[in-house]
Amino acid sequence: MPPGRGRRPAHEVRSATLAAASDLLFSQGIRSITFEKVAARAGASKVTLYKWWPSPGALAFEAYFAAVEDTLAFSDTGDIRRDLTTQLHAFVDLLDRNGSVIAEIIGAAQTDPGLAAALSEQYIRPRRNLAVERLTIARAAGQIRHTADLEAIVDQLWGACYHRLLLPTEPLTIEFADALIANLFPGIAP
Repeated sequence: MPPGRGRRPAHEVRSATLAAASDLLFSQGIRSITFEKVAARAGASKVTLYKWWPSPGALAFEAYFAAVEDTLAFSDTGDIRRDLTTQLHAFVDLLDRNGSVIAEIIGAAQTDPGLAAALSEQYIRPRRNLAVERLTIARAAGQIRHTADLEAIVDQLWGACYHRLLLPTEPLTIEFADALIANLFPGIAP
């Protein structure tokens, strides 16, 4: 910060903190995220970080999500099969590039209550809600069966991808995503 400028606005500090955390996370992994390291890189105080995030894991998750949020947008072209395919392809591509990061976040959430809460509240539930909302629109448009269990569809598609990410005996590929979609639609078609 240039001399004489005074305090930075909170949104600038937050943005710099998320950028610093994201750089550390993607280059060195979740274990590299400490309030001390991130504060030093961002030019922020550790007290500020402690005030905004319950744990370094929660900060790491928010940095991850801020970096990938646009990639995981859920489009509505009016064709649910196309939209699911597009979204699943983007998700598989993201996991192909950064899967180890999300795997570390999921693993760390098992013993970090602050991270587990952030993961659930800021990522898992909102992402599920987006998918269910899009599926609800498709059901109302007659594109999927009225009796289809929308939450189960989410688990079938994204849960299968997480399974291959976390238990990597089989590859997580675009072809696998296409097979998931192909297997799903005979069961949910009207």
